[in-house]
Amino acid sequence: MPRHLRLRVGLVLVVVAVSVWYLYPLRSSINLGLDLQGGIHLMLGVEADRHVASQTDRAAEDLKSALERKGIAVKRIAREGNTTIRVDLASPQSWNDARTVVAEFATFDRRDDDQAAGSFRLVMTDRYIRQLRDEAVRQGLETIRNRIDQFGVSEPTITRQGADQILIQLPGVQDPARAKALIGKTALLEFKLLDERTSPEQAQAGQLPDGSELLYERPCGRDKKDGKAEVKKPVVVQKRTLLTGSELTDARVTADPNAMGNWQVSITFTATGGRIFGEVTEQNVGRRLAIILDNTVCSSPRINERIPGGHAVITGQFTAEDAQDLAIVLRAGALPAPVVILEERTVGPSLGADSIRQGLIAITGSALVVFVFMLFYYRLSGLVADVALGLNLLILFACMAAIQATLTLPGLAGIALTIGMAVDTNILIFERIREEMRVGKTPRAAIEAGFRRALRTIVDTHLTVMGTAVILLSFGTSSVKGFGVSLFIGLGASLFTAYFFTRLLFDLLYMGRRKVETISI
Repeated sequence: MPRHLRLRVGLVLVVVAVSVWYLYPLRSSINLGLDLQGGIHLMLGVEADRHVASQTDRAAEDLKSALERKGIAVKRIAREGNTTIRVDLASPQSWNDARTVVAEFATFDRRDDDQAAGSFRLVMTDRYIRQLRDEAVRQGLETIRNRIDQFGVSEPTITRQGADQILIQLPGVQDPARAKALIGKTALLEFKLLDERTSPEQAQAGQLPDGSELLYERPCGRDKKDGKAEVKKPVVVQKRTLLTGSELTDARVTADPNAMGNWQVSITFTATGGRIFGEVTEQNVGRRLAIILDNTVCSSPRINERIPGGHAVITGQFTAEDAQDLAIVLRAGALPAPVVILEERTVGPSLGADSIRQGLIAITGSALVVFVFMLFYYRLSGLVADVALGLNLLILFACMAAIQATLTLPGLAGIALTIGMAVDTNILIFERIREEMRVGKTPRAAIEAGFRRALRTIVDTHLTVMGTAVILLSFGTSSVKGFGVSLFIGLGASLFTAYFFTRLLFDLLYMGRRKVETISI
C-alpha cells in the first residue's frame, strides 16, 4: 500500500477512535433537550422599574442622612413615581446649604426649584435609569443562574431575551412547582426594628407616622407545610433597614431545637455585617427586631442582649425542603427586582420518551431506506456510500458530545436532513463517474475526473447550507438553534466523508496495481 494511502487510512482510524471515545458511554455523552427528556420552559419578565424605584428610595434615605449630618432640618423627603424625589426643607434659609449637599448626587438633576418655600425635586437622569434597568436584568440573570446551579439541574439554559426578559429551560426537572418557586422568589432579607409606639390598629386606620410602615407577620413556610389558610398579623416596623441579606456569607439548614420536626435556617454574616448586627443588638436591648423576607415578617424576637459572632437564625414552620430552598436563595443572593412568569411550558418525561422513540424510528427508517436504495442501485459503490453515511453519523454525534451541544427534537430533523444531503453528495459523485465511463474513460481516469468535477458543486452546496445554519444559530430561538447545530455539524462531516473517506475507499478498491476493467456503480 502506498504511503499516502496508509496516512489517509490512519487518519480515518484516528477519527473513528476519537469519535467512539467521545460517545462512550452513549447514555451520558449526549445532552438531551427539554423536548426529549422533559422539563420546564419559562420566559420571565424582569420588573426593572421596581429596581429603579428601590434605588430612588435608597437615594432619598442617603440624601436625608447627608442633610442631617450638615445640620439641615428637613420637613419631608418622599419618592414621587419611580424616578423623582420631592424635598421640603424645614427652613428656606437652608436653601444654599442644601444645594451644596444635593450637588453630590450626580445621578439626579434638580428641578422645580422653589427657594421661597424651600422645596425642590430631584429627577433621576435618563442615562442612570437605563443603567439601572440593564443592571436589574444582568444581576437577575446571574442570581437565577446561581440558584439553579445549587438546585442541581444539569445542562440548564439561562439566557437574556430582549431588554428585560430571561429565558430558562430546565431539562429533567421532576418538580416544576418547586423550581418555579426557587427561581421567582425575590429573597430580599431585611432586618428592621419594630415601631412599638404605634399600634397596628392605628396604622390600619391611616395613622402611620413618617419613617414607619405596616407589614404583616406570619411564620415562613406555613402555607407550604400544611396548606391551611394564611394567618397574618399586622405589625408596624421602622422603614430604616438596619441590615440586609447582601451581608450574608452563608446560609445552612439546621434542626429547630424548639419545635420537633421543624427546621430553621442559620445565617452567617460577613465581618462588616457581623459588626453591624452586634451594634444593632447592643444598642436596642429590650426592643423587638423584625426579620423580614420579601416584605413579610417571618419573626420578630425581642433582643435580650448583644449578639456577637455574626450569626442569626430564621425560624418558622419550615419543612426540610422549604428550609433548603430558602438557604439556596439566600446564598445566591436576592433578585434586584421581582420577576413574573410570562410564558410557561412543561414537558413530561413520558412525552419526551415518546419524542425520542418517534424520532429514532423516523431517522432509522429513513436511513434504512437510503441504505437499501444505494446498495441496489449503485451496488458496491452504494455499499461504499452506506459505510460513509455511517461514519458521517458517528462524527456528527461525537462532535455534539465534544462541544456538549444539546440534542433537541428539531435537531433530530436536522440529522434526518443531513442523511439526505450526505447521500445526495455521494449520488452526485457517482453520476459524474458514470458520465466519465460513458465517454470511454478507463475506470481509474473516470474516478479521478468524477471526484474532481463533483468537488466544486459539493463544496458550493454545502457551504451555502452551512451559512444558513450559521444564521439559524445566530438569530434563531433555542429550538431553531438545535436544528442549526445538527445541520451544521452534519454537513461538515458530510464534506469529510463524501470526498475524503469515499475517495479513500475507491482508491483502495480500484486504484491499486492490479488492472481494473469496470466499476461496480
